[in-house]
Amino acid sequence: MRIDVAEFEGSDESVVRQAYAVAKAAHERDVPDIPFEPEDFFVDTVRRGYPACRNIHALATLDGEPAGVVEMSLPLLDNLEQLNTHLNVHPAMRRHGVGRALLDFVIERSRAEGRKHITGESVQKHPDGDAFASAAGAKAALQDTRSRLDLTTADHKRYAEMLAEARASAAGYRVVRWQGMPADEYLDDIAYLDSRLFEDAPMGDLTIEPEKVDADRIRTSEQNRLDRGLDRFHTGAVHEATGRMVAWTTLSGPPALATHLWQHITIVDPDHRGHRLGLIVKLENLRFALDHRPALTAIDTFNASSNEYMLSINRALGFRAADTWMQWQLTI
Repeated sequence: MRIDVAEFEGSDESVVRQAYAVAKAAHERDVPDIPFEPEDFFVDTVRRGYPACRNIHALATLDGEPAGVVEMSLPLLDNLEQLNTHLNVHPAMRRHGVGRALLDFVIERSRAEGRKHITGESVQKHPDGDAFASAAGAKAALQDTRSRLDLTTADHKRYAEMLAEARASAAGYRVVRWQGMPADEYLDDIAYLDSRLFEDAPMGDLTIEPEKVDADRIRTSEQNRLDRGLDRFHTGAVHEATGRMVAWTTLSGPPALATHLWQHITIVDPDHRGHRLGLIVKLENLRFALDHRPALTAIDTFNASSNEYMLSINRALGFRAADTWMQWQLTI
């Protein structure tokens, strides 16, 4: 058997679509309950890339047949020794050395780019991923829990009661909701909140530094998402005395997946904690998303398994643990 690994560009549409087929097959084998992104959305994302990083893609073939794909992301503004990777092998092509060939390609590129730390993840309900990473010499650095909110069984009456109770602790704050680009007056506040994420959330044993986020970076990132056609629902809490946005949360997903969204960042300025703002913005944002996506039935989110505070808030909202994932880090 012959394994070949070749880098490809976003303009190589036929190869990108082969990569999509491999990634989709792997996804549907490993996490079949999570909808996979539509093909055209995948193709457009590869073509456009992401801001603040350089993306490298490679396809592995086994005897000429598409067998594996890897995406490498090299941060350009901070964490300059990092290379983040997402590696998939087609289920029918596993245990033939395809994954190892892709990882060797990643290690070679990492050395050439001067990157010391390679990170990736595996879902732990399938032990093959953990075994592969461990055998490669990677270190288990941070366990995450994926939780799901099933909106077909959610108690919306209870949500209204929870929101009313939380608002009683939040005098002097008001809620702001938006889609897409935030208003200019809040860009600096959102940048500050975003830059706190790596400081506030547990990072386990990952070698990683806080991101230095500013208003231009927020604007560029959000424009990239708009250009890719991603739906984004944001809710923030504004401190009325200062006019600053001091809490923020986001839900997002491709429009074609009308039944599913991802819950992303939820963060509160440390100086404004104790007013239940995190719960308020989550509940308000859920209502906001449902107003625009009445077919929405499920929301998934990741939290560090050690982050009991955020996990407890999610459980109160009805989220239930679906599986655990391990973030691995290989230092070369």
